[in-house]
Amino acid sequence: MSTVIEVAAAILLRDVGGSVEYLLAQRPEGKVYAGYWEFPGGKVEAGETLRQALVREIQEELGVTVDRAWPWLSCAFTYPHATVRLKFFRVASWHGEVEPIEHSGFAWVKIGDTAPVTPVLPANGPILRALELPSRCALTNAAEIGIDAELAKLAKALAGGLRLIQVRDKTLAPAARLRLASGVMRLARGYGDALVLVNDDEELARSVGAHGLHLSSGGLMQAARRPAFDRVAASCHNAGELARAAALGLDFALLGPVLPTASHAHASGIGWGEFARLISQSPLPVFALGGMRPEMLETAMENGAHGLALMRGWR
Repeated sequence: MSTVIEVAAAILLRDVGGSVEYLLAQRPEGKVYAGYWEFPGGKVEAGETLRQALVREIQEELGVTVDRAWPWLSCAFTYPHATVRLKFFRVASWHGEVEPIEHSGFAWVKIGDTAPVTPVLPANGPILRALELPSRCALTNAAEIGIDAELAKLAKALAGGLRLIQVRDKTLAPAARLRLASGVMRLARGYGDALVLVNDDEELARSVGAHGLHLSSGGLMQAARRPAFDRVAASCHNAGELARAAALGLDFALLGPVLPTASHAHASGIGWGEFARLISQSPLPVFALGGMRPEMLETAMENGAHGLALMRGWR
C-alpha cells in the first residue's frame, strides 16, 4: 500500500479590474514532477491542523502571510510514489509580496481562461473547472410570483452579475415550464458566461438548449451514470447522497436545508456545524441551500461552501 501524504494547498485569488485571477507555481528542479505547475502548498506536519500547515507553507514558499482562508474541496490522487490527500483552501487575503521562494516561477491566470502554462499537475486539473463556478446559484420560483415577473427579476439579476440559474418550478404545467425555461435561456444567451441547468427533466433541458441538468436527490440515487450534459449537479441532504454525486463525477451539489426556510418554517435545518462536517471531505463544490440570504456568503465559505443557492433572495 502506498504512503498517504496529507497536503494543504492554497488557491490565492486576486481581483484585477473586476476579473478574478488565481496563482499557479512551478515545481523546481530536483523535486518529483519538476517543471509541472501546481497550486502552492505542502505536507501537513505532525501536530499541525490543515489551516496551520497552509499558513506555514505559503509563508515558506511564497513569502506572504495568509489573512483569510476558506476551506474548499478535498481530493485524493495516487501518483507512482505516493497517494496524496489534498485539502484546498481559497485564500482571499494576504499581506506581503508574492515571490517564488521555493518554486521556479509563478503565473496569475484569469478564472475561465486556459492556463498559459503547462503541464499542470494531474491532481489540480479538476480544480480549475470547479473554480469557474459562480458563488451564487438562483433557483427559479415562478410558481409563486408568475412567469413574467420571474423573468423580469432574472433579467435584472443577470444585469447585476448573476451567472448560475437552476430552472426549478417542477409544479408548473409542462407548457408553462417550457415557456419559463425558454425565457430563461433567451435572457442567459445575452451573457456568454451564464450557466442554466434544468431540474430533473432531460428532454426539457435539451429542447431549450440548457447548459446542464440538475438532479433531485431521488434522481441522483436512481442514476446509473452521469447524464450526458456539460454541467450536471444534484440536490443532496446527507453523506450518502454527497458520496453518490461524487461517484458519478457531477460538477457540484446543493446541500440543505441548512437553516429554516419559508416553505418549511418549522424544520430547523441541519445547521452550519453539520453542513461543514458533511462537506469536509467532498471533492465537489457544494452550495449551501435553505434559508440563505446574500449576506451569508462569507459565513457559508467559512464553513467550506462554494457559495449560496437561493430561491427567494437572489434578486
